[in-house]
Amino acid sequence: MSRRLGMLPISVFCWMSIASVMSGEESKARLELIDGDRVILLGGTFIEREGQFGYLETAMTTAWPNRRVTFRNLGWSGDTVWAESRGIFDPAQAGYQRMIELVKELKPTLIILNYGQNESFAGEAGLPRFVAQYEKLCDDVKVTGARLAFMTPHQWERAPSPLPDASRQNPILAKYAAAVRELAIRRNAPLIDLFQLPSSGSNLTENGLHFSERGYATLVAAVQTQQNWPRLSPSDEKNEAVRRKIVEKNMQFFHRWRPQNITYLTGFRKHEQGNNAVEIAQFDPIVEKIETEIAEINR
Repeated sequence: MSRRLGMLPISVFCWMSIASVMSGEESKARLELIDGDRVILLGGTFIEREGQFGYLETAMTTAWPNRRVTFRNLGWSGDTVWAESRGIFDPAQAGYQRMIELVKELKPTLIILNYGQNESFAGEAGLPRFVAQYEKLCDDVKVTGARLAFMTPHQWERAPSPLPDASRQNPILAKYAAAVRELAIRRNAPLIDLFQLPSSGSNLTENGLHFSERGYATLVAAVQTQQNWPRLSPSDEKNEAVRRKIVEKNMQFFHRWRPQNITYLTGFRKHEQGNNAVEIAQFDPIVEKIETEIAEINR
């Protein structure tokens, strides 16, 4: 399959039709980027893997080619609103605090949050606790003054045998998606409703849970329609060139904020090699250079 956004399979356009009639009541506020925006993507596996493929970021970048916007992907696979994946060798609470401090350090103007997938395993009984912690997370990041936008969890697919049928989780996922919609309404924030993605027979995931590259490309085509984002790029080649640079930039930034030897650099073993932590900041000019290249191509 072509990797270009402009050359997608027919199923993309089927989903685009679905997206065009997505519930207007929940998503009245359209997500739009403004010149100078510094966007943070915050969430679990869906967000981290988006950084590896870059389709969603490409769509937002190319929608407004004359606006200079930067993105920082802080996705962490398996994460929850309690930052349970980010503790490393510390309790989750310590990882949560590190996440909040990093968000503050990056000085965002827009934070796009995507949670509810893993939390749904607590069942309907876990909904009040999930909502309460999501509200706390929103309050904790709002001290930056950034605008907020939300993404619902997406449906899971029936994977081929011998993998278990992940789609059995969708009824409870629907309740968590509804809770996110209500949160967006309370916060008067834009909403991207991923739960409308068809699950049965779509083959958009690798294992029933995680989108493949084709899945992300399909997702983005529908989100563009749902959010009514401009499509001003003159060529598919340009979109693909932007996307490849975005993936390269995300990789460099990943090594900047999650170096593989983080335990030795800033963790409990920093007394051994912590002097090397000064090298982390050397990724910053690399990331900024690639962002300049992205802006030049996008123009």
